[in-house]
Amino acid sequence: MNQSDIDSLRLKSVSAQNHFIDGGSYPSASDETLEVLSPIDGTLLSTIPKGAKADVEHAAKVARNAFGDRRWAGKSPAERKKVLLKWSALIEKHALELAVLGVQDNGTEISMAIKAEPGSAAATIRYYAEALDKVYGEIAPTADDVLGMIHKEPVGVIGAIIPWNFPMMIGAWKLGPALAMGNSVVLKPSETASLSLVRMVELAHEAGLPEGVLNIVLGEGAIVGEAMGLSMDIDVLVFTGSATTGRRLLQYSAQSNLKRVYLELGGKSPHIVFADTPDLMASAKAVAFGIFRNSGQVCVAGSRLLVEDAIHDELVNAVSDIAQKMKIGDPLQLDSDVGAVNSERQLEQNLHFVDTALSEGGELVTGGKRILTDTGGYYMAPTVVAKVTPFATLSQQEVFGPVLGVSSFSSEADALEQANATVYGLAAGVWTSNLARAHRMVQGIRTGVVHVNTYGGADNTVPLGGVGQSGNGHDKSLHALNKYTELKTAWIKL
Repeated sequence: MNQSDIDSLRLKSVSAQNHFIDGGSYPSASDETLEVLSPIDGTLLSTIPKGAKADVEHAAKVARNAFGDRRWAGKSPAERKKVLLKWSALIEKHALELAVLGVQDNGTEISMAIKAEPGSAAATIRYYAEALDKVYGEIAPTADDVLGMIHKEPVGVIGAIIPWNFPMMIGAWKLGPALAMGNSVVLKPSETASLSLVRMVELAHEAGLPEGVLNIVLGEGAIVGEAMGLSMDIDVLVFTGSATTGRRLLQYSAQSNLKRVYLELGGKSPHIVFADTPDLMASAKAVAFGIFRNSGQVCVAGSRLLVEDAIHDELVNAVSDIAQKMKIGDPLQLDSDVGAVNSERQLEQNLHFVDTALSEGGELVTGGKRILTDTGGYYMAPTVVAKVTPFATLSQQEVFGPVLGVSSFSSEADALEQANATVYGLAAGVWTSNLARAHRMVQGIRTGVVHVNTYGGADNTVPLGGVGQSGNGHDKSLHALNKYTELKTAWIKL
């Protein structure tokens, strides 16, 4: 990857988009469109259709028909694997194109995006391609005159609603296992980050995925997402996004066909640093990068720093120093450490959280303001707010921006109490040289993921899921296959 190739790709115009249904570009039932504004400079990048309920109904029917005639589910595991592996290879072949397109759409710095988006997506699709022919049925223990068999079958039609922060990575977390098991899919990207997923779906069909198996409907969540939630043709709905929307999708399930709904709703993840951290500067760097990369727009971002009293000032100063030295700027420049906030609306929300934190007694250490306004883009200085109480707004509500709230603790019990003092439970980080303490913290912190002496970077071999109001179910690992699998018992009298 070099700067000249990036610059060449960014100059390419992006055509107006359509839905992708039944194997090809499909015009919307609505004549209305939505502007796609690049967070890099606020300019018009493209347009997408303002999808209508009729578009969702059509896509779901197409997916239902594709599942019903078993054009994909009926293929042998070897045949499905071949297609998915080819798709993974095509994603890798077009990785820079996909990454640049995605960065133009959502503002993630290119050095992170190339790995976290096409790199991660290709690896995930490949992982599930290799896993799908290792899924066996079961034989139950029975008397000699009975045969009890447990079949593992695809569920049917999957609806997947994908957020704007890492659309390809999170999209692949859903699409990989869903397609590996033989399901059909209706995919809805965020209206502020659709472009890379449209291209990724096109590549799936270049790889040989049958028409109608994977469909994409563009538009607003209030219209397209609601229609998916209420659809009688969608059997399972998977969603990554806000808690408010997640609750609404559960209501839609109850109002329609009782579809299974799996939710990943973000978090307020604590990054806990004890005085016996093995390397204070390594801790500081991990804390800074765990909240400021991608402008804090990461589900597992360590947005709460809990630091032991004895090293509080030293660690906060080190984190602030790293934050101030980060280069914030054009995310398509390789020397930018942090790119743009996804939208002006998100930026305004971030700044409002900072104002609220200060009004509640927090102390601004660094950042807290919009920067680079002359670019026309949406940029925010990495922000550290100290003296944040455990029940302050900044400790309780997800910002989804580059804002770190700092609290101190005096003991292991105090740290654990503060870590668990939210409704969320997605991720956490612990820094200590005490092995017994590390195990106690892993056991005591109520989250789906606990990092010890590191933060982030867990691969596809382990699950990602939350507890509490961070959601249910798991993405990644072999456990994710369970969401897209139906168990059927055959009880046979011999």
